[in-house]
Amino acid sequence: MTPLRLGVMGCAEIARRRMLPAMAADERIELVAVASRDGRTAAETARPYGCRPVTGYAELLGLAEVDAVYIPLPAALHAEWVEAALRAGKHVLAEKPLTTEADRTRELVESAERRGLVLMENVMFVHHPQHAAVRRLVSDGAIGEPRSFHAVFTVPALPASDIRHRPDLGGGALWDVGVYPLRAALHFLGDRLRVVGATLETVAGRQVDTGGAVLLRTPEGVTVQLEFGMEHAYRSAYELVGSTGRISVERAFTPPADHRPVLRLTGSSGTQEIELPAADQVARTLAAFTAAVRAGTGPAAGDCLAQAGLLDAVRRAAHR
Repeated sequence: MTPLRLGVMGCAEIARRRMLPAMAADERIELVAVASRDGRTAAETARPYGCRPVTGYAELLGLAEVDAVYIPLPAALHAEWVEAALRAGKHVLAEKPLTTEADRTRELVESAERRGLVLMENVMFVHHPQHAAVRRLVSDGAIGEPRSFHAVFTVPALPASDIRHRPDLGGGALWDVGVYPLRAALHFLGDRLRVVGATLETVAGRQVDTGGAVLLRTPEGVTVQLEFGMEHAYRSAYELVGSTGRISVERAFTPPADHRPVLRLTGSSGTQEIELPAADQVARTLAAFTAAVRAGTGPAAGDCLAQAGLLDAVRRAAHR
């Protein structure tokens, strides 16, 4: 089939380190152009892939040979450029969070639907098959009735110059790393979660939240505890506890492509380690995006909208 002609709007680290190599390796994608506000940066980023460097994001959207754009800009700029891309008739894969306001997220989802365009939030871990394996175990009754869920994603301190320390660009731990455990809770427990309490912390010298914790609850009484931070020792994990057992997963959210996941299932007879094949969640995310474009219908927006609503609720409820 004809490859999806893709342009990249911005030269963020995630684009350079993970997304661009995966796009270049995918035969379903033709990497057409890379845009930056700085022409030299665009040229340096585009050169290894033999694609066109473009100075300015609007100029990228004006290219007729671009069918879709990937947007790895800072979170505070997503809404503006996602809207511009949709108005230009481009399909969009945008970094998480899609926007920093639930109402704007809903507006953009509805705009894409009206135009018959695919708008997908780049939450990659949900495409890794280890989480489907966990879902199957829970569905098969491996841990009995779910009782609680605990998830954590924390990373070491970032350089002082990192854009995630800038409030004007949508920085902060909640937007950057808090999304992961929050989305995991939605992924396993559904979209009826409600915020019971939250806290956002800031270390001295920072202008954004650098960590936090959230307590959620389902209508059925399943409790959810989430932790996140970007001034912490590294941890990426979750655990589902049920009436008869529990399942835990380490390296849950950003595993390398060659990582072989191990699910630890503990019950009355002891602990069983279930090793799964390695999988590349970046490649799988791109495959899901290209498949949606070819099918002419975007992925279900329910989790994206529920996540946006919960992020808003956490911010309102948080003790600072």
